Amino acid sequence: MARKPHAQRCRNCEEREMKSSRLPSSANDSTLIDPSLTLIRIGEVMSIVGLARPTIYKLMNEPESEFPKTVKLTNSSARGAPVAWVLSEVQAWARGRIEARDEVAA
Repeated sequence: MARKPHAQRCRNCEEREMKSSRLPSSANDSTLIDPSLTLIRIGEVMSIVGLARPTIYKLMNEPESEFPKTVKLTNSSARGAPVAWVLSEVQAWARGRIEARDEVAA
């Protein structure tokens, strides 16, 4: 008896694949996404700013860093409760770091 390919055997493969993709393929059109209303999780933040999780949380506690604050995704006050960041704020912070570099170079 020939085995079915993994994708046919696994009921959750398609669901897992959808979860792993950040945005639907139609979202490649920038007019569909408003960065000021788009919430991103820590993995995307790390990818955008190029910093590790502990460094990001450290920067959040340093007012002079001006790192964006999180948005609570639930009413839970427990440590480890889900949070996200506003995409446009993270992008603006990264842009500010680039501009600061360019000012020093000038």
